[in-house]
Amino acid sequence: MAKSPIKKIFVLDTSVLLFDHGSIKNFKTHDVAIPITVLEELDNFKVGNDTKNFQAREIIRLLDKLAESGLNDWVSLGKGRGKLKIVMANVVNGRDAEALYGSGKNDHKIINAAITLADANLDKKVVLVTKDINLRLKAKGIGLLSEDYETGKVKDIEKFSEGFPVIEGIDSKRIADIYKKGSIDAAGILGNLELANGYYILKNGTSESVLSRFNKRLNLIERVDKEYVYNIKPRNAEQAFAVNALLNPDIKLVCLQGVAGTGKTLLALASALEQRHLYNQIILARPIIPLSNRDIGFLPGTAEDKISPYMQPLWDNLKFIKNQFKASEKKYKVLEEMEENGELSITALAFIRGRSLSNVMFIIDEAQNLSPHEVKTIITRAGEGTKIVFTGDIKQIDTPYMDEESNGLTYVIDRLKGHELFAHVKLEKGERSELANLANDLL
Repeated sequence: MAKSPIKKIFVLDTSVLLFDHGSIKNFKTHDVAIPITVLEELDNFKVGNDTKNFQAREIIRLLDKLAESGLNDWVSLGKGRGKLKIVMANVVNGRDAEALYGSGKNDHKIINAAITLADANLDKKVVLVTKDINLRLKAKGIGLLSEDYETGKVKDIEKFSEGFPVIEGIDSKRIADIYKKGSIDAAGILGNLELANGYYILKNGTSESVLSRFNKRLNLIERVDKEYVYNIKPRNAEQAFAVNALLNPDIKLVCLQGVAGTGKTLLALASALEQRHLYNQIILARPIIPLSNRDIGFLPGTAEDKISPYMQPLWDNLKFIKNQFKASEKKYKVLEEMEENGELSITALAFIRGRSLSNVMFIIDEAQNLSPHEVKTIITRAGEGTKIVFTGDIKQIDTPYMDEESNGLTYVIDRLKGHELFAHVKLEKGERSELANLANDLL
């Protein structure tokens, strides 16, 4: 007779609840405990317009609904799920995190709450779940099981380092037909590499090759050209693929992934300007990740003054495009007019929270610093006629509780890749300068 699986109690840290307010319902039939110290920390986060403030308010509301009969004892989380309880620290057996690591720190109180549960439930496995690496190490150092919050993590991250498939052995006539007709039937060419809006380099084994995209709806392989966008020309195959996805009206969501200097934001902005007549507004935004994770409120000046330094990279891209033209040229004047009348806007991501975006080209820079929940929230705001572009480098995470596997950019690429409304392009070749390429390769 098979043994029943060991029942577990997962003790959640504040970082988990601020990352995903619905996390308490993601542990199947196992029980979930929240230390009282976590509730105190959530109270400090409930005011504000940042995502963490939204998450704090949502989990507080959810706990309030569950607390109708009190949370000092186990309360059901619903059918097919375990139970929930708020726990205090009441260490009695000598394993005391505050005695070992120092008193007065909330992290140590949270560890002690988990230890208290473990000592009172010897028939169950108690696990502290936190996105704080240092807290996990401290918990393990005192003999307590601890792990990261795994929901939404992308496990096979290696595939994100893969370049574009090069398909060899294509008949010369087929390559000639793509150049002549613009597309050919895809039957028998891509095999198991067939992917909606997948980009490929087809070669015949010699010097002949063609850049292409797979149109799943029509089952065609279509030629991809290096198209100019607002006087910016793609410098390599991957940039040509990016522009193709950005200009395609049937692709409503584009993710451009790559290291610094590969042209992600520049191509996205130039492509948006090239299509300016299709949209009522072009919005460029990025999340604000202050240095040392301090709130920007401590900075002097108005709200615009506070966010200006964080938006400078976006203004730099706009300035680069402007510099392609003389001040007397029509396209330069168009840019000036678009800025003046609000058709072109550069702002912090927090400032567009709650808006419904219709007929907008919405470009979100540094998307690797967004959580999966934030990315979903942004996409669900898209109205009719809107196209969304996420750009970022999953190896450059600036927030303390996310990594390559758990950030929003990785999440959306993994979940939507192969959908007809979505395209993912990985840019690898730096085009900023030789010095920038040297840093990316060797430092």
